[in-house]
Amino acid sequence: MKRRDFLHLFAGAVAGLLTAACFSTLKREEVYPMNAQPVAKRIPVILDTDIGSDIDDTWALVMMLKSPELDLKLVVTDTGDTTYRARIVARLLEIAGRTDIPIGIGIARPEAPSSQAPWVEGYELSSYPGTVYEDGVEAIVETIMGSPEPITLVCIGPVPNIKAALEREPRIAERARFVGMHGSIRRGYDGSPQPVAEYNVARDPEACRVVFAAPWDVTITPLDTCGIVRLMGEKYQAVRDCEDPLIQALIENYRIWARNSEWAKEFDLDKESSVLFDTVAVYLAFSEELLVMEELGIRVTDDGRTLIDENAKRIRCATEWKDLAAFEDFLVHRLTG
Repeated sequence: MKRRDFLHLFAGAVAGLLTAACFSTLKREEVYPMNAQPVAKRIPVILDTDIGSDIDDTWALVMMLKSPELDLKLVVTDTGDTTYRARIVARLLEIAGRTDIPIGIGIARPEAPSSQAPWVEGYELSSYPGTVYEDGVEAIVETIMGSPEPITLVCIGPVPNIKAALEREPRIAERARFVGMHGSIRRGYDGSPQPVAEYNVARDPEACRVVFAAPWDVTITPLDTCGIVRLMGEKYQAVRDCEDPLIQALIENYRIWARNSEWAKEFDLDKESSVLFDTVAVYLAFSEELLVMEELGIRVTDDGRTLIDENAKRIRCATEWKDLAAFEDFLVHRLTG
C-alpha cells in the first residue's frame, strides 16, 4: 500500500471514531428525527453545486456525506470558476476519507475565485487520489445512463450543467429525477412576504426553464422553506464544537467565508450559522416528512422569477414547514453523528 493511500485510510478511520464520539449537549430524544429508522436501500445521487460562493453548499456537501440514505456517485461543480470549486470539493472529500467519489468539472464562466479561496490555497486538484473528470457534463450523462437504477440529481446552484446534459443526451430525463434549491414562490429571503428572483434561478433563467420543463419529476425547496433555516445557540454550538475533522473543516470554511464576504459580517460566528438553504435540498432527496409539499404549475420568467401558473408544468414544491425545529435538530444530529 502506498504511503498516501495508507494515510487516507487512517484519516478516515480517525474521522469515524471522532464522529462517533461527537454528541451534542442536546438531549438524545431531541436530535433523533421522526424518520430515523434503519436505511433499507441507499439512493444513488449526483450533486451539482456552485460550492465556494455561499457557504451553504459546503454545509450541504458535508450533510450529504453524513447521510446514510444517500449513495453519492459524483460531485460536479457548476457556474463561474468551476476548477476552484472542484478544489474545495476534492479537499473536503479527502478529509472525509471519501476519495472513492469522482469529481466533475462543470461548464466554466469567467469569474475570479471567491470567498473560500484561502482554504484551498496551495491545494492542487492533480493531487486528488480519486477520479477527476474534465468534462463534468459528460460525467453526469455517463453516470445516469450507466446506472442500473434511477439517479437523483441534487442541484444546489444555477443549472447550466444540467441544461447541457439534457441537450447532449435527452434520455437522462427518463432515468433520473431532479431535486433542487430554486425559486421564490410566496416568500422571499429571510421569510419576507414579497417573492423575489432567487439567485440560482436568476443567474441563468433559461437553463432553469429547460430543466424544469424536462420530462422528469422535479422537486424544489424555494426560499419559502429553505430561506429561513439557521442553527443558533445550543444547536449551532454543538456543530461548532464537534471534533470530527470534517466538521472542523466545515467551521473553518465558514470562518474564512465570513471574513471574505462583505454581507456575511452580520453573523456571529461563535453563536449562529448563516442561512443553510441547500441543506433542505439534500433532505428532500430522501424525505419530505417535515415539509408541506404542493404540486404547482411553475413558470420561470426572463428575470428569474418563479411564478405560479396553472398552464405550466406542475412540480413538487416545499412551501411550508411542518416542524422547522425538528429539522434543525435532525441537521445537528446528522452532522455531529
